[in-house]
Amino acid sequence: MSRSNSPVWRGAFISLVILVATVTGPAAGEAVATYSLVINNGRVVDPETGLDAVRHLGIRDGRIVVVSESSLVGERAIDARGRVVAPGFIDIHSHSLTPLGQIRNVLDGVTTQLEMEAGALPAAAAGDSVREHPIINYGASVGHFAARIQVLEARELPYFFYRGEQGSMDSPAFTQPASTTQIEALRQRLIWGLDQGGLGIGLLLDYMRDAVSAEELAMVFGLAGERQVPVFVHVRRNLPGDPAGLDEVLRLAEDSAAPLFVCHITHNAMGGIDDWLERIDAARARGVRVTTETLSYLAGGTSISADVFRKRDWRAIFDIDYDDVQWVETGEWLTESSWQRYASTRPDGMVNHHYVKERWLHSALRWPDMMVSTDALPAFSTERMTNPNISGSFSRFLGRYVREQGVLELADGLSRVSLKQAQWLQSFAPAFSRKGRVQVGMDADLVVFDPDTVSAQADYGAPWESPVGIDWVVVNGVVTVAGGELQPGVAAGRYLDSSPLAGF
Repeated sequence: MSRSNSPVWRGAFISLVILVATVTGPAAGEAVATYSLVINNGRVVDPETGLDAVRHLGIRDGRIVVVSESSLVGERAIDARGRVVAPGFIDIHSHSLTPLGQIRNVLDGVTTQLEMEAGALPAAAAGDSVREHPIINYGASVGHFAARIQVLEARELPYFFYRGEQGSMDSPAFTQPASTTQIEALRQRLIWGLDQGGLGIGLLLDYMRDAVSAEELAMVFGLAGERQVPVFVHVRRNLPGDPAGLDEVLRLAEDSAAPLFVCHITHNAMGGIDDWLERIDAARARGVRVTTETLSYLAGGTSISADVFRKRDWRAIFDIDYDDVQWVETGEWLTESSWQRYASTRPDGMVNHHYVKERWLHSALRWPDMMVSTDALPAFSTERMTNPNISGSFSRFLGRYVREQGVLELADGLSRVSLKQAQWLQSFAPAFSRKGRVQVGMDADLVVFDPDTVSAQADYGAPWESPVGIDWVVVNGVVTVAGGELQPGVAAGRYLDSSPLAGF
């Protein structure tokens, strides 16, 4: 039995929380500054307990140590009157663990940024460029693609971009089947990555659809089942609405008892979203542990060298044409001629393909356990454009789909960007049992926003516009955004892995 599931470990953690709550509460009539930070007068919304009331928070040593009905005094105070105080947002699907990516994310209320679909090997390599100055928390799964690069190409590229080297999706790791001997070598590398603390296994299945055999897939899911860690998978895509790719991974998850996370379901299911969600519900009823996510922006963003563009009739699959696609770096709308030019000269380049309908997103958001993520593309410099997901995913969700369209109530909406991610991850990564909540003993990762004005300003062709209404962001008890502005020199983020002490 692992420490994370040990009754002794759980009991020790609960005792610690109770001790903190008991010892650090304010004494009657206390007026001295006993907290490093207080947040007074805010509408505190905790999705787990259902608290939705004006409360006052006292923070010390990176944790919430009191939730009070009376105003508090601290070394620093935020007056959150007229604002919502919520758990910091957890982006469970990002490809932009870069300094610029973290800046854009934190301005959108993100306090934890995770690379789970692709992953890295070792997982910590995904955050190599932010390791010395992490503005927000970060972590990653174990990258199956990186293991394939090691085994099939005999070279090291632990992440898609790593210390000046950037990968492409037309190399042997994405196109060449593995032998039985190589599959065992892949297994050993994945085991090593999990032992190093990787948060599950990232599986870019659709990007290597012809390269990954049934034997290799069974190995990946079998290992995940043995270790009880999730497989984060981009399922094999077929014609619009075809659920064959979903059915494939649901069968594997059921046979292996591996937890399964289906990435960006709306962008794969398209008009079949209701059918796909019904299939997930049926699998859950059979005991499969499976969940999924969606994005709040409607275009897909990926490499022009992705398998679906190189080998398949992508115009039929997405029901679009060349003029529905943008070259990400410039915002240029493509033609058949410019597409062919970029595909041959810039296989590492990114495109936004506009094909998702808003009604599909509504269906996804109404599914009770749906999470929201960014799927943000790598961002290195404001001189090279990216998609707007990196700057506005969560403010867009709260402004457009919660406030304006009323698809979800506020507390439910906040659970989709914080609590549900934490609950999914905490069974194998104990650090997440302290995230996604506004409770005594929890990490002080918090966002303070105006529910009446919060909205995204970023759009396709204008990805660097900051949202409005995100006023303060606190990371591990440190004010990182104040008045909507990043505070200079602040770097309170931590690397999160599966160890019991991660993030302490």
